[in-house]
Amino acid sequence: MLDNINKFIQYLLPKQLLTQLFGYLANKPMGILTTWMIKGFIKIYDVNMNEAQISEPQKYPTFNAFFARHLADNVRPIDQDENSVVMPVDGVISQFGKINDGVLIQAKGHNYSLDALLACQQTMVEPFKNGKFATMYLSPKNYHRVHMPCDATLREMIYVPGSLFSVNSTTANGIPNLFARNERVICHFDTEFGPMIQILVGATIVGSIETKWQGVVTPPRDGMIKRWTYDNVTLAKGEEMGCFKLGSTVITLFTDNQIDFASTMTQGMTARVGQVMGQRI
Repeated sequence: MLDNINKFIQYLLPKQLLTQLFGYLANKPMGILTTWMIKGFIKIYDVNMNEAQISEPQKYPTFNAFFARHLADNVRPIDQDENSVVMPVDGVISQFGKINDGVLIQAKGHNYSLDALLACQQTMVEPFKNGKFATMYLSPKNYHRVHMPCDATLREMIYVPGSLFSVNSTTANGIPNLFARNERVICHFDTEFGPMIQILVGATIVGSIETKWQGVVTPPRDGMIKRWTYDNVTLAKGEEMGCFKLGSTVITLFTDNQIDFASTMTQGMTARVGQVMGQRI
């Protein structure tokens, strides 16, 4: 019953308006009010500030500065095995496994298509139709910077406009084709493990999605698909590649016969940046 109510509310919410409003306020220096908001958020969501590079709430000029906070040095060691790929975010493993003829699992009883997820970009879709995927949810308490699973060279980035449904487990269980409906930024890489795609999915009140090479990708939200190509952007395993300004989801794709997921990986487990996600086949 509660899940149905939540689903109904998600359809009725003025998601774009709420996101624009929160994005404006979160990026505005408001002195003691900003500090009060940050302290309240830390308490409500039990945020571990001992891991943050700056642990004192009053030192953040805006809520966004706090939310996109950097971690202290060495709190997320990166696995150095040359045959491993690592977790790109702190979060929860929502789903992972094989892509079966272009179909991914969103939640129990809910599948969605790779074609829709990748906005019908067929040159990207075909190599991944029977590959591997991992979906990781970042809750409000998590560290919100996204890192590289392995050494990679960026080939293209596509911004796909869409809705801004929440992406928590309740919504994933109730909203069909959630990740293919929401706004997202698709990053296509070449790696020694073959082609890899990392997708940053937007959500309600996610005021901004940013990448290291492009800066702020969204907003603005003008309803148009945008595409960029690159020749010389390389990133190292564990290096930061982007961030969210509030919680969302990251989906990582590998092609077939490139990696096996780690035997320790389970649905619902807590992931940390730099932990082993998989091994070269």
